[in-house]
Amino acid sequence: MARHGGGRGWYGKLIGAVLGVTVAAAGASVWTAQAGAVDDAAPKPTASASPSTDVKPVSKEIVHASDKGARGVNITIDDGPDPVWTPPMLDLLEKYEVKATFCMVGTQAQAHPDLVKKVVAAGHRLCDHSVSHDTGMDKKSEAYQSQQILDTERMITEASGGVRPMYYRAPGGAFTPYSRELAASRGMRPLGWNVDTKDFERPGADAIVATVQRELSNGPTLLFHDAGGDRSQTVEALRRVLPWLTEQGYSFGFPVR
Repeated sequence: MARHGGGRGWYGKLIGAVLGVTVAAAGASVWTAQAGAVDDAAPKPTASASPSTDVKPVSKEIVHASDKGARGVNITIDDGPDPVWTPPMLDLLEKYEVKATFCMVGTQAQAHPDLVKKVVAAGHRLCDHSVSHDTGMDKKSEAYQSQQILDTERMITEASGGVRPMYYRAPGGAFTPYSRELAASRGMRPLGWNVDTKDFERPGADAIVATVQRELSNGPTLLFHDAGGDRSQTVEALRRVLPWLTEQGYSFGFPVR
């Protein structure tokens, strides 16, 4: 799975505005973005790593398949929730009767619990996308990976009012055997993607749509973003892609658990 390149320094700018949120002091409070680096200071997770009675382990294998079968597609939306761009995407999903999986960054979920609740109320699923969006997580200690995954699980669950994330997507695809095993033990299936729309590069709505149409044969899981700056191109692309997929005979589903 490709790692997103530079041009995403919005994370570093945004974290200072996230309502004074402090997460596991050893560098984890800096939201670093796709190209950033986070101090590998082995912070300890504030969420419990011990299984609870309502947590059922799932497969640790990275999933791409759709629960709708061979003609199913999974819409996945990363990095939010964002107060500007998540609402219009929710409106489009409702209009076209599409359910999506929202891969949320912990600090964003904590800062915007109202949006997390709206996502859940609309029937979409939640996905843990780490605290700091560190694409170098696979080079960091197990303690650091644990903090990133478990703290985000806690943040999302609290923000949602008790609904737990069902998946874990490593930033930039930076999975490790340990992170997959940990997430799976917490009931979060590791989630990959097949079509990276590169919408974070803002190539234009036409280019985003063309990428989906060209690369859909790679597999059913499509990657979009609802945070990280101006996402008007993504909104416009979704406005065109969602009905096009229906016209092509695809059904919208969720990644297999």
